[in-house]
Amino acid sequence: MSMLRKAMGVAVLAGAAMLTTAGAAAAADGPAGTPTAADTAAIGQVTSGPATLGRLAATKFPGAHAAAAQQSADPRTQVPVYEPTAAFVAGKSDVPAALAYVAVPARTGDGTAATVWAERQGAAWTVVNVASADYERQYAQAAAGGYLLHEPQVNAWYAVHGDAVTVLDGSVTGLAAGTKLSLADYRAALHGRYADKLPGSAYDRDGAGGGYGGRERAVPAADDSGVPMLPFVLGGVLVLVAGAAVVPRLRRQ
Repeated sequence: MSMLRKAMGVAVLAGAAMLTTAGAAAAADGPAGTPTAADTAAIGQVTSGPATLGRLAATKFPGAHAAAAQQSADPRTQVPVYEPTAAFVAGKSDVPAALAYVAVPARTGDGTAATVWAERQGAAWTVVNVASADYERQYAQAAAGGYLLHEPQVNAWYAVHGDAVTVLDGSVTGLAAGTKLSLADYRAALHGRYADKLPGSAYDRDGAGGGYGGRERAVPAADDSGVPMLPFVLGGVLVLVAGAAVVPRLRRQ
């Protein structure tokens, strides 16, 4: 074999290795918007500040039993919650999810477990919701080091480790907790659920389900009972999943 042919062979093998590595890196892209150390400090300040403590003191969830307690938030525990993006569902991006909010466990004035949601708005962090219970903390523990992915349209929760997606709570998807999917298979499932509802679709053009809004619509307005009303948002796209009977989480704005 001539030196030229050897050199060409080495180049081909090197190129194949680069393509394989690039493909693996793309498939294992992490989520967008991961909080920085500065974000963590800012979230701690806003969630433990007097305005948030005042909201917690005034928050009462239906059916909650009063207990001797002081309203509080624990900013030492911060759980980033990510949601799939429309670009990922459509196959236009390998970044599987973007930060939706950061959850901080808390207690209301009557001692009820709650969660404060902090959301990045411009350069600042703002408390956008006080929700019942501390599901995010529990799911984060179950995620065992993976990042926490929430599919709000069907209220399903997942742990993502690289290319592996593990179901924590499949809700109405029909997938049992502990089910493992590849990221590619999860994208295919999302595409099946939402591809016909993405921007530019007939669903979008017709304004089905009441129209489309920004990220803030992912936290639906509550009725007088404090129970949120569907639908939810997928990366800025309003989505209703036919036949999905989701039990909303109690919340207060």
